[in-house]
Amino acid sequence: MTPTTVMELGRGALEVALLVAAPMFAAALATGLIISVLQAATQINEVTLSFVPKLVVMFLTLLLVGPWMITMLTDYIRRLFIAIPTLIG
Repeated sequence: MTPTTVMELGRGALEVALLVAAPMFAAALATGLIISVLQAATQINEVTLSFVPKLVVMFLTLLLVGPWMITMLTDYIRRLFIAIPTLIG
């Protein structure tokens, strides 16, 4: 296995990890931004007010995007397993 192959494998793993995590990060970011604006407008500073909606939105996002996330991960792992003979030899 050459250093170039190792770098390509690492790059591919990072790309898949970022793609899989992106919907959850985007949902948390959007929810946090909306709650922060509402807290600033109403001057209510309660920690649970930002935590609970984020938790609910992340759970709903996981329900909606979960099958796609699992498909992405299984496709990547399947490609890795198929590439094992070429990587070793």
